[in-house]
Amino acid sequence: MNASLASFVHRDAAPALVDALPAHVVLLTNFIPPHQRPLFTELSRRVKKLTILISTPMESDRQWQADFGTLDVRVLRTWTVRRPWRHPAGFADRLHVHVPLNTLGMLGELKPDVVLSSALGFATLGAALYKRLHSVPLLVWVGLSEHTERGRGRARNWLRRRLIGSIDQILVNGRSGARYLRGLGFADEQISHVPYTTEPELWDQCSLRRDAAASHRLLFVGQLNERKGIVPFTERLARWTAEHPDRRVEFSIIGSGPLRERLEAIRAPENLSLRLLGERNFRQIAEEYARSGILAFPTLADEWGMVVNEALASGLPVLGSVYSQAAEELCVEGETGWVFRPDAPGEMEQALTRALETPVERLNEMRTAARARAAEITPQNSAERMVEALQAALDRRGGRR
Repeated sequence: MNASLASFVHRDAAPALVDALPAHVVLLTNFIPPHQRPLFTELSRRVKKLTILISTPMESDRQWQADFGTLDVRVLRTWTVRRPWRHPAGFADRLHVHVPLNTLGMLGELKPDVVLSSALGFATLGAALYKRLHSVPLLVWVGLSEHTERGRGRARNWLRRRLIGSIDQILVNGRSGARYLRGLGFADEQISHVPYTTEPELWDQCSLRRDAAASHRLLFVGQLNERKGIVPFTERLARWTAEHPDRRVEFSIIGSGPLRERLEAIRAPENLSLRLLGERNFRQIAEEYARSGILAFPTLADEWGMVVNEALASGLPVLGSVYSQAAEELCVEGETGWVFRPDAPGEMEQALTRALETPVERLNEMRTAARARAAEITPQNSAERMVEALQAALDRRGGRR
């Protein structure tokens, strides 16, 4: 249980834009991952005032250090539990459930012009109650897809449908998420698309060309758990290399988790080199992207998948699962990557063959297309989309002040 009410306020924020939205926005979210800080910083420049209320500085299974930069961030008094999650696809995971206890009180103290809440959880329940009491527009930013939401249960679906009437505008990162929201009853005009963005000027600094030795070098970045699909993928790769003894393949794995020992126990043929690198900081991960040729992302369920953005920006085509919205939307077959269903072994093997047998020069052409695709998704563009949604909600309620 996190009872801290600490406030992190920095005085050196970049100046607001001249035409910034004249509204105090309060953002409710569980925590701030590193890739969201640049987006929130850009948002803070585009509104009169941005205050962020978080449930915890960082979740316990994350390796990141909390860093709020110039943002005004305050930690709610929160009760946190971890509960198991078993997906119909067959994998198990554990989720954090945050129950902020003083959401209503903090909103009453801050008196926002508009509230932006992340996810359809307990913080949004508190925000919906505040809206009813004070007639303040409420927007919700969700990260979900049709696949991730399979088997969520009747109680959660009932709660979400009950919240629909309280939400003026809902923000989503992908097309699959938008389809799911329409199924809940949201109208098209209520749904805004705000894609996830990466840290600027970090991943796109390396050369786009790779020599023959590096061109087909595979890289995985992520947690070593069932949901990421890393063990079945590695086993399939071992079989592929055994069946292609004339090919030498190197596969580097960055991350930690409960499946490390299972990965270490995989019997790899002599022509497959497995490197389990453990945790790495962002600079070290960027260096691994620069020395690698293809990102492998065999996830069984990811509502997005930030490593896809990072890899594309680094010039790596992505061998990605269709159960990642990022791979589904950003990977064009044979141009910026290859997609497959990780729970269909035949598809996985065919995708491996397509990727590992792509000529070096063609891969270098794909690297240019990959970086160009990632360059379209910036913190500035996503912040502008957020402001457009905020403005629309304020205008509809006559709430601009």
